[in-house]
Amino acid sequence: MLRGMATVNYFADDLEAAKDWYSELLGVTPYFTVPGGYHEFRIGDYQAELGIINRKFAPSHPDRPGGQIVNWHVDDVAATFERLLDMGATVYEPIIERGAGTGFVTASVVDPFGNVLAIMTNPHYLAVLAESRADR
Repeated sequence: MLRGMATVNYFADDLEAAKDWYSELLGVTPYFTVPGGYHEFRIGDYQAELGIINRKFAPSHPDRPGGQIVNWHVDDVAATFERLLDMGATVYEPIIERGAGTGFVTASVVDPFGNVLAIMTNPHYLAVLAESRADR
């Protein structure tokens, strides 16, 4: 069901300073940017994604889980979301299309143990997977 980690997101009050800091740390610049809201890096052997999000978009619920959210790539967000709910998870964030027509769809739940479990359909994940398989 979970095919692989798609994106780890961190939140920052000063998005540009965070982008610069992570660019220096990682030795690369973001490959994808939404002005004023988001910077995304590809890192590691499998080109995992690290996203830096403007903190104004962070979930702010002191009585609920939060922090970094790992998005797991799945083939069908709606079906996986329903299965998670059927297994006792509760909605953290409903299914959201992130940018019309981009192919990025996310949702997240709180598992029965209090952890945020996020899922997404991510065309970049599939492209990297196809590329890695072609290199074998």
